[in-house]
Amino acid sequence: MADKREDQAPSEVMAGALVVDTRTDRVGIVMGNVGPYVQLRPPGGGTEWDVLPDDLRSAVVLDELRAKVSVVNAQGRRLR
Repeated sequence: MADKREDQAPSEVMAGALVVDTRTDRVGIVMGNVGPYVQLRPPGGGTEWDVLPDDLRSAVVLDELRAKVSVVNAQGRRLR
């Protein structure tokens, strides 16, 4: 059973917060807001994308771990 907090959008999204885009299941860092959208960037860097605040949820420990593994994997690919 999912934690109730996991399914709720953050009430106020702060820059630097780690969140999950529920449309795509991507983890992102909040970079800021433009109009009605929140701009997210992958934890390891990359292209920002826009998402409506209603399509976000706070990241839980598993999401944080998934993001850290993605960063380490990307760094390993760059070294080759």
